Amino acid sequence: MAIQRAISVTALTRYIKKMVEGDRHLRNIWLRGEISNFKKHSRGHMYMTIKDAGSRISAVMFAQDNRQLTFVPEEGMKVLARGEVSLYEPYGQYQFYIKEMQPDGIGHLYLQFEALKKKLQQEGLFNPELKKPIPKMPKEIGIITSPTGAAIRDLFTTIKRRMPQARITLFPVLVQGEYAASSIARAIRLANELKIVDVLIVGRGGGSIEELWAFNEEIVAREIFASKLPVISAVGHETDFTIADFVADLRAATPTAAGELVVPNIIDIENRLKDRTEQLILAMKRRLTREKEQLDVLRNSYAFKQPQLIVRRKEQDLDRMIDRLEEKTRALVRERRQNFNHYQKLLSKHHPENLLTQSVKDLRQMSERLRRAMRVFHDRKKSALAPLITGLNALSPLNVMERGYALPFKDGKLLKTVHHLTPGDDIQVRLKDGTVDCQVRGIEEATENG
Repeated sequence: MAIQRAISVTALTRYIKKMVEGDRHLRNIWLRGEISNFKKHSRGHMYMTIKDAGSRISAVMFAQDNRQLTFVPEEGMKVLARGEVSLYEPYGQYQFYIKEMQPDGIGHLYLQFEALKKKLQQEGLFNPELKKPIPKMPKEIGIITSPTGAAIRDLFTTIKRRMPQARITLFPVLVQGEYAASSIARAIRLANELKIVDVLIVGRGGGSIEELWAFNEEIVAREIFASKLPVISAVGHETDFTIADFVADLRAATPTAAGELVVPNIIDIENRLKDRTEQLILAMKRRLTREKEQLDVLRNSYAFKQPQLIVRRKEQDLDRMIDRLEEKTRALVRERRQNFNHYQKLLSKHHPENLLTQSVKDLRQMSERLRRAMRVFHDRKKSALAPLITGLNALSPLNVMERGYALPFKDGKLLKTVHHLTPGDDIQVRLKDGTVDCQVRGIEEATENG
């Protein structure tokens, strides 16, 4: 068989790529599917597979496009993605290049749920310390739910079975649809204003996330938090969690469970009461027996048989104790008198007048010693000063002036050279017995020969 002209894999791949990219129907399409194999590259690009029940396609969303996303894509999230189909040549694999993406259906509701949950948690609406206690035996129970749903039947049956005397007040509301959230919020406010119930149960039977969505609305969460009445949330099945569950004072897994939590079982109470009654009767019998035995012991005691002998013995004991008290008193008086005499002697010895006389005597002695010490100190200093005065007199310029010398001053400063003077300057000449004001009329410098 003759072989026709062969082409390379690369050429084939490029040809198919041009065909795909040339189809205008594949240039701008929306895909609905579920994210799997999600991976975000270090450079910011997002790689994933978008799949449905029958097929899957590789997809990529480059960093410049995914910066505009208002949510973080996650594994298993259902999305709507807009983009184009092309071929990745190195692998010969067609890919979906995403330009825009948004959550789809339940995925979008899940993001809203998580965003509101995070917001309310940061505000403290889920704080366990703010939860109000549920009454142990409420007399009046308020139920906020649909009057036609299965939830009210379950709650009514459970409560009446457990505690028939409990009264139930129904606040009928819409539990799904556009106006459900506002209807539930108004009922919570009304129950608080009427003040006729002890506790509130807010909920409905099971359903899809869309059907339960009214209990994920912010208006309902804030009314539950603001309620002065304790609130039990009973929404859906055990696996269903709503924002109302987190804000409420107590979450019940189902409406039936709420009925079991809100009231105790009257049969259990009656059984416990019966047990406690029997225990009380038994305890009283034991107490009576014990008290009777103690009374018999007292009745047969010596004190009741011969009380006069006990009184006489006690009188003797009293006499003996009085004698001991008198002896102790006399001994105490003697001791106090001795102490008094001792302190009186000490006081006389240290009388202020005696102390003053001794202090005056001591002062006179110290004054005389001080005067003697001052005379000795003065003489010693005078002897040390005499040669210093002699030396200063020898060096004093005043002694030189006694021999006819004078000291010239200009502006209060001693003149040492004619270079500091000019004709017409006023100077002062100090002699030994006074100062003369003079004016310079001429200056003659001394020669080297004098």
